[in-house]
Amino acid sequence: MASIAIIERKCTACGKCASACPFAAIEITEKAQINESCKACGLCVKTCPENAIMKLETKSKGVDKSKWTGILVFCEVSGGRMHPVSLELIGKAKELSKVGNHPVYAVLVGSGVKEYAEEIRYFGADKIFVYDDSELSYFRAETYSDCVADLIRFIKPSVVLVGATALGRSLAPRLATRFHTGLTADCTKLEMRENSDLVQIRPAFGGNIMAQIVTTETRPQFATVRYKVMNAPERQDAPTGEIVERKLPKTESQVKFVSQTPVPKSANISDAEIIVAGGRAFQKESDLALIKELASLLGGEWATSRPLVEKGWSTNARQIGLSGRTVKPKLVIACGISGAIQFTACMKDSDHIIAINSDPDAPIFDVAHVGIVGDVYEILPKLISQIKEARGV
Repeated sequence: MASIAIIERKCTACGKCASACPFAAIEITEKAQINESCKACGLCVKTCPENAIMKLETKSKGVDKSKWTGILVFCEVSGGRMHPVSLELIGKAKELSKVGNHPVYAVLVGSGVKEYAEEIRYFGADKIFVYDDSELSYFRAETYSDCVADLIRFIKPSVVLVGATALGRSLAPRLATRFHTGLTADCTKLEMRENSDLVQIRPAFGGNIMAQIVTTETRPQFATVRYKVMNAPERQDAPTGEIVERKLPKTESQVKFVSQTPVPKSANISDAEIIVAGGRAFQKESDLALIKELASLLGGEWATSRPLVEKGWSTNARQIGLSGRTVKPKLVIACGISGAIQFTACMKDSDHIIAINSDPDAPIFDVAHVGIVGDVYEILPKLISQIKEARGV
């Protein structure tokens, strides 16, 4: 942690530090004085002409890790359904729990969510905590945070997993801030150490490296994970686990519900079982008709890599990659895509990957099950023609 200190023998009370402070955290009397508004930004250190101000860095005392056990999964319910990433996180939590024999917990927050708790019992959570109240009928970040924070203080989990959805990305940072601990977003892999440290792996520096992030001194450890990155567990024949109802904690929110407008449904490539994706090899936007036609013939969806989104030929909703969507279909055909890690990290777990590229050394061939070296403008029309001929179209 950082703090600001005044060296009184050097201070001349010139007031330049107070004028520079954006938080009004410095008062000038006989000497400069730091008040409780200080954020330790260090601007005053740079401003002081007498070098009378110092920024001190102190290492915070680590927590007793033995008092924090278990893995908590936030199971998101919105739009009248439980988001499928919730079950994927429970599956991952069960896998991680084998190291150190941690219990697996789930938490549901909302109105009318008890029925989803019953379903979760078939997927192996040891305890399912439920905050079910009419006050939770719509998402308010402060209220939902109060509920989950209340549970964290009660069960003290070592790890908290949250889906990297719009709701989860709003909730997780607030919780991490409340507990003065770390949060790793958009993890692609998670591993547990014997000492309960969670190794959180995610692409960094524009996807050029895979970073391993470990929160060693604080608890709980927060991580968000995208949909389709982990595997959901098999549904058990008989329910297990205990459902525990919790009362809504005292909460205040300045957000008031006025109205809601449903977002028009659009194609979700994350749910598609067959995807035909196009990349930089396409020279004109109209040429994407080739991947659209092939996707239609196969009963799938079409998608693109980031360069085509940047050109305005596609939208983020149809982009595969770190700044787009993660997919895990039964079949993906990558057409003219080089295979940078930003793209492959979000589709490499697909059941079958077919890559078409004119460069025999393209990285996409490292993850492909079938590789075709050639021009997409020659291969795709032939492939479409053969499919139509076989179907008598």
